[in-house]
Amino acid sequence: MAQEAHGADVIPLHAIVVGKDTIPVITLAIVDVVEKMPKALRKERERWSRLRNAVYVTYPYARSAARVLKDVNSRLATMNSKRERKAYLATKEKELKAEFGDKLENLSVYQGKVLMKLIDRETGQNCYDIIKELKGGFNARVWQTVAFFFGGNLKSDYDKQEDHDIEIIVQELEMYQHYRAYN
Repeated sequence: MAQEAHGADVIPLHAIVVGKDTIPVITLAIVDVVEKMPKALRKERERWSRLRNAVYVTYPYARSAARVLKDVNSRLATMNSKRERKAYLATKEKELKAEFGDKLENLSVYQGKVLMKLIDRETGQNCYDIIKELKGGFNARVWQTVAFFFGGNLKSDYDKQEDHDIEIIVQELEMYQHYRAYN
């Protein structure tokens, strides 16, 4: 009666009562599994799941990196002396290592590659250029060499066409975050 008074449609559901909770119950159709998923489809699903997991894990770090880089660049723009800039960058680097160091060190090599793509997506700069700008060319080359030994490339750029699958997952994540913000 109360629902009808508010003008809501009534949909009858089967339910069970557990303690003081009423839980809706549905019966799913019986499905026969007649054979295994084809190998190519299984491989594609594994590839997609791995990529989706990597994006979900690393995207928040890429967003943070973009925010930090924007703040650092605006702060550096107000500094005149090389010494002041160097001291600021050293302090900022310590703060970031304390905040993110352990988390980033625990990423897999694959997740690291995805993170580099996402940082480029969020900042418009690849990781090599960011390091070169902030820490100098020598440091950028050293880190590029380290990345190379792990099968990575700090110069990898984000390309919406080439990285279409990453873009789809990011859009899904952003839609989910937007939905959560309003509900």
